[in-house]
Amino acid sequence: MEANNNRGFTSNIGAILAAAGGAVGLGNVWRFPYMLGSNGGGAFLLVYVFFVLLIGIPLMMSEFIIGRRAQRNVVGAFRVLSPKHKGWMLVGIFGIVCAFLIYAFYSVVAGWTLNYIVLAAGGRLAGQTPDRVTQIFSDFTQGSFWPLCNQFLFLALTGLVVMMGVQKGIEKVSKILMPVLFILLLLMCVRSVTLGAGAKEGLSFLFKPDFSKITGSCILSALGQSFFSMSIGMGAMITYGSYIRKEDKLFNTSVWIAVCDSLVAILAGIVIFPAVFAFSMDPASGPELVYIVLPNVFNSMPGGVVFAVVFFLLLGIAALTSTISLLEILVAAAVEELHWTRRRASLVCSIVVFVIGAFCTLSFGPLKNMTIFDSTIFELFDKITASYLMPIGALMLTIFLGWFMPKAEVKDELSNGGAIKARAFELYYFVLRYVAPIALVIILITGIVG
Repeated sequence: MEANNNRGFTSNIGAILAAAGGAVGLGNVWRFPYMLGSNGGGAFLLVYVFFVLLIGIPLMMSEFIIGRRAQRNVVGAFRVLSPKHKGWMLVGIFGIVCAFLIYAFYSVVAGWTLNYIVLAAGGRLAGQTPDRVTQIFSDFTQGSFWPLCNQFLFLALTGLVVMMGVQKGIEKVSKILMPVLFILLLLMCVRSVTLGAGAKEGLSFLFKPDFSKITGSCILSALGQSFFSMSIGMGAMITYGSYIRKEDKLFNTSVWIAVCDSLVAILAGIVIFPAVFAFSMDPASGPELVYIVLPNVFNSMPGGVVFAVVFFLLLGIAALTSTISLLEILVAAAVEELHWTRRRASLVCSIVVFVIGAFCTLSFGPLKNMTIFDSTIFELFDKITASYLMPIGALMLTIFLGWFMPKAEVKDELSNGGAIKARAFELYYFVLRYVAPIALVIILITGIVG
């Protein structure tokens, strides 16, 4: 087992940046903009921020409480906190399965970012017609060899970081990557908002809510995105919570992570929408917004090659910070439950994820006609995790913490053993027991019906 002196984070800022890195990812820079673009712009943003504050932060605190209280991984935490009721370990197993499936399909899109960094740096996207940019995306994703190579490289890079340990790997790398991510985003924001009259229209689309756009679909999409973006329900924050120092304030840590997560999503919107409107592109282009629409935008602006490289580099960094947290869920469980070395756990988990994830990669090409329940393998993994496993895992977590674990223990952990005042504890506990479960049931029913 990993040595104790390298088990936890060395500082609160290290914990915040590492956990924020786990939350910040393609969900913020890739998924959030096209979800916002498809759901009315500023109205979606307003509802999204509301759900982050009302439900996202309390649920993140809940995962931190479980992890830090037990000082164990997502499976071991429930075993330690409920020794007489082994069934609760199923919640942890749900987290392991969810993290594995997400990592399998997430690494596909993460691999795409490596390819686009190379394409942009080599000038192979510059000067291309819109049809040619679309064809480049289709030719690459529908292939076999290069998509698999890029996926393997991303998995190897992630495995290397996790293999180095919590302090020397995850925390140290997060302290470098997260500031770099924000710097690159700010540089892109400055360029995007100076693109002319269209840029103002893009900012208006992002920040000026049209309340008529707040429909049932918009609300449900924003609610689901808040859970997906903050990595709730898969055990990442339970695992990272076990590394947080006892003296750190979980409420403050959760708020800072939520701020970082939401800020990255908003900055990504500032990067994308002014540019999209400035060059009369469609803001509701769906998942293709980043890989097809934006290259066309970069081709239309002065210095577009440089900004294309910067954008796909920051996209790759966002992907890496998330894949690190996904792999750490699996590795921490293997190290603590199976007593593997971190090196062995990182290697084995990475290899198994690649084998299964390869089917997700090939579902865009050779296996695109292979469907299960009318979905490709990639789509199936995405739907199972986002619509079922994550909501079920989070729902069971709220039931465990709100109805099974003694209230005094929950308050004790949140107040650092009474050393600090948990002023809003009763409000938090009400949200945990009633509001969050209802929201999660709505997400779950919507996923089943949809």
